[in-house]
Amino acid sequence: MFTAERCNSLMKTINKVLLIVLVAIPFGFQGTCLADESLGAILEGIRKTYGPLPGLSVPYTREVVTRSMTMLGGQIKGDLASGAIYFKHPHFLRLDQERPRPETIIANGETLWWVIPGKNCAYRYPADQFGKELRLLSDIFRGLAHVADSFEVVLNQENVSGKYEIELIPNPPWEEIERIRVIGGQDYQIHSIDIFNALGTITRFTLGTLSEKGDFKEGFFRFVPPEGMDVIVEGADQ
Repeated sequence: MFTAERCNSLMKTINKVLLIVLVAIPFGFQGTCLADESLGAILEGIRKTYGPLPGLSVPYTREVVTRSMTMLGGQIKGDLASGAIYFKHPHFLRLDQERPRPETIIANGETLWWVIPGKNCAYRYPADQFGKELRLLSDIFRGLAHVADSFEVVLNQENVSGKYEIELIPNPPWEEIERIRVIGGQDYQIHSIDIFNALGTITRFTLGTLSEKGDFKEGFFRFVPPEGMDVIVEGADQ
């Protein structure tokens, strides 16, 4: 049975993937017209560093920091998770979360699977149920050319060491996300991402090295439930 709670949980996971991808994949900013020359140069440098990739993988560590944790000055560590994201043109996505518990999301343009091995279950959704999010993700990986149509892009800080801090403010506003802060270095690689919500909670992603992937093994973006696994069919596929 499809529940709002389950849908919201999956939507939050997908949105986190989108946010990682949006600020981590540099060719997503290609062609943006920006008044700030320094910001434009940074985005151009990032784009030239990576160029258009046929496929990619990027490891991440995620920490959730609440407002109360921030007030305590980092004395308490937030909720931690880690894993890797994989993408292949035009619309193949795989998210492998390793900690705190293994979970996998696989989307191929038609079907989206959410697999939870520890519970021996998998949820199957029609991809169009998350069409807006998945279309955006696909557009980003293909080289989103109009980031200024969706975000106000602001260069907050740039220092002599080459490190910079960029803010992305959703325009029009997003329901759950207030702003996104991106921190990178003189190598034009994104090192960390802070996602702020209206309640003051920060979801912080620390990114590893983005790797180009030309080929993936057969079936990498396909899921076949093993015998005995519970499969819950949601949405229009029911």
